[in-house]
Amino acid sequence: MRSKSAPWILLAPFLLLFTTTMVVPIVMAIGYSFTKVERSGLLGESGMQNVFAGLDNYIAALTNVNFVESIGRMIIFGLVQVTVMIVAATALALLLETASAKWPAFFRATYFLPYGIPGVIATILWSFLYIPGLSPIVDVLSLVGIDIDFLAPEMVLWSIANIVTWTYTGYNMLIIIAQLKAIPGELYEAARLDGAGSWRVARSIQLPLIRPALMLTIIFSIIGTLQLFAEPRLLQTMSSGITSEYTPNMSAYAYAFQYNDIGMAAAQAVIIAISAFLLSAVALGINSWMEKRR
Repeated sequence: MRSKSAPWILLAPFLLLFTTTMVVPIVMAIGYSFTKVERSGLLGESGMQNVFAGLDNYIAALTNVNFVESIGRMIIFGLVQVTVMIVAATALALLLETASAKWPAFFRATYFLPYGIPGVIATILWSFLYIPGLSPIVDVLSLVGIDIDFLAPEMVLWSIANIVTWTYTGYNMLIIIAQLKAIPGELYEAARLDGAGSWRVARSIQLPLIRPALMLTIIFSIIGTLQLFAEPRLLQTMSSGITSEYTPNMSAYAYAFQYNDIGMAAAQAVIIAISAFLLSAVALGINSWMEKRR
């Protein structure tokens, strides 16, 4: 084990798997984004070949109204959904970590349970609560004079947001709880000696010290928002408001497997990755600025 090669031998299985499943596909996607398929003959009967396209795919993607609108739609979605989810996860974590909380282990498991349900299954379950005629929620609301269609074009985005919030709130809650458990008990004892109540402890001790966990959950949520695919894809057959390019990931999927344009799909995938990086950098920058102002 004193040999310098020992660490590399131990890391070799992981590095091999990481390279073949992560690095190589990323490099291939970037490479494909600079190519396009050129067909020979009137109907392409003479064959086809990949040729260098330069920035043509990126220009076409950024001038594609549907793709640009899908990114804008996901930014609005994220601003609302991520905010609601993080606030809910933080509130649940603080409530379950108070000294007066009853059965915290039971409720932690209960709130985390939706995350264990695959997104496809969760969307199918929620679809029965959205479809008029099948949904007991719609029936109850109609009895009190509220007519609502959760799958209408103007409502379906927030119906998807509800599914995502229901699924991931418990997951983010556990990340925040892990950070709360790392807070030294001496701080709580000192606060109690000073006469601080639960609200003051949460505001002055817990919230400042869980900032790294909150930042982590926000970045994960930003990335997840731009990768949204399963929920709108499944609801597409039930709602006229969801098109084949409703989200950035759906757009890349459509160009790859419906329009058979791998170059455009790869370019859109790269743009999605860059957008996630930039939005995460903005979130980190805002957090750093707020830290400096304290």
